[in-house]
Amino acid sequence: MNPELKDIIIIGGGLAGLVSAIHLSRAGLSVTLIEKNEYPKHKVCGEYISNEVLPYLQHLGADPLETGAKKISRFLLSTTRGKTIESKLPLGGFGVSRYTLDQFLLQKAMQHHCTVIQDTVSDIRFEQDRFRVITREGLELHSTMAIGAFGKRSNLDIRMDRPFIKKRSPFVAVKTHLQGVFPDDLVALHNFKGGYCGVSQVENGHLNVCFMADYDSFQRYRNIDSFIKEVLYQNPHLENVFEHSVPVFEQPLSISQVSFSNKSTVEDHVLMCGDAAGMIHPLCGNGMAMAIHSAKIASEGIIGYFEKRINSRQELEMEYARKWDQNFRRRITTGRLLQPFFGKDNLARMVMYGLTHIPGVLPAIIRQTHGKPLNVAPV
Repeated sequence: MNPELKDIIIIGGGLAGLVSAIHLSRAGLSVTLIEKNEYPKHKVCGEYISNEVLPYLQHLGADPLETGAKKISRFLLSTTRGKTIESKLPLGGFGVSRYTLDQFLLQKAMQHHCTVIQDTVSDIRFEQDRFRVITREGLELHSTMAIGAFGKRSNLDIRMDRPFIKKRSPFVAVKTHLQGVFPDDLVALHNFKGGYCGVSQVENGHLNVCFMADYDSFQRYRNIDSFIKEVLYQNPHLENVFEHSVPVFEQPLSISQVSFSNKSTVEDHVLMCGDAAGMIHPLCGNGMAMAIHSAKIASEGIIGYFEKRINSRQELEMEYARKWDQNFRRRITTGRLLQPFFGKDNLARMVMYGLTHIPGVLPAIIRQTHGKPLNVAPV
C-alpha cells in the first residue's frame, strides 16, 4: 500500500519552514513538516528581525509582538577600539529569542492542522512527478511539492551533492544570553579583531550576544571564555557588556563551517528556503527576515501551482528562483562587499571615518541590506 500523498513536505522546522507551514496550511493544503530537533530549542542566531516582515506575520495570524518581543529602533556600530556611530533604523525591528519564536510559530502551524514529525530526513528523491522522503526512523512519505528549510549545513546538502558543502568555510559563530543592563530599543554591532559581535535584548529582557569570528584565529585559544576575554575585551563596549552581566546559559552555543557561498535556490526540484538557499553576513543583521520572506515567496508560488495559476513545475521553479534573486541577491552582495571592512582595525577605522563625516551613508547601507515592508494578499 502506497503512503498517502501529501501536498507539501517541509524539511526543517526553523523560521522558513514554520512560516511556510503556517502559510500553506492556512490555504487548505495538506502539509507535513519534519524537524530533527525537539521544540523549544535555543539556536545560534542574532535574534533581531527587521520590521519588513511584521505585516506579513501579522497577516498570517502569527504576530511576534504577542510574545513580548522588544521593539528596536536604533543601531549602534563600534570599531575594535571602541569608537561609535549611531543611526535610526529606517524601518525598525524587534528582538525575540528563537527559543520563544520557534515555539510560537510551531503552535500556529499546528492550529492549522499541519502535521509535525520529529525525525531526521535521510533521503529525498523526485520520482514520477512526486517526492519520496525517507527518515532515519524508517518513515516513508510522498508529496507533490517539497521545501528544503534545513538550515546552514545538513546531511541532505551532502546527499544532494551541493557544491558549497565541499568548500571549507573560515567562520565560527558563538551565541549566548546574558542578564544585564542594555537599552531595549538598540541593536549594537561591535567589531573586534577578526570578527564582530551583535548585542540586543530579547523578549524576556535577556541580552542576546552573538559573534562571528575567523576560525583560524579562534582556535588559537583554549576555549570560548579565553577568546572572549583576550580578543573581544579589546573593544571596551564588549568588555563592559560581559563584565556587567551574568551568564544565563551554562555554556555558550557554537557552530563552525558557516558558509556564505552561493547556493542554488532549487535543487532536484526542491524549493530551498532560508539559510538553505543562501545566507547574508550577520553584520547586516537581517538573515531572519530573509528566511521569513523566502517562505512567503515559496508559499505563494506553491499555492499558485495548486490553483493552476502557475502552469507547470518548471514555471514554478523558474519564478521562485527569479523572485529570490530579485529580493535577496543585492542584499547578499552588499554583505559580501562589507565583510572585508569589519574585524580589521585599520579598515574599520577608515569606514568609521567615512560614516562619521557623511552621516547619510550608514542609513543608506542599512537600506541596502533590508527590504521594504512586505505586501500581503488574501491567503
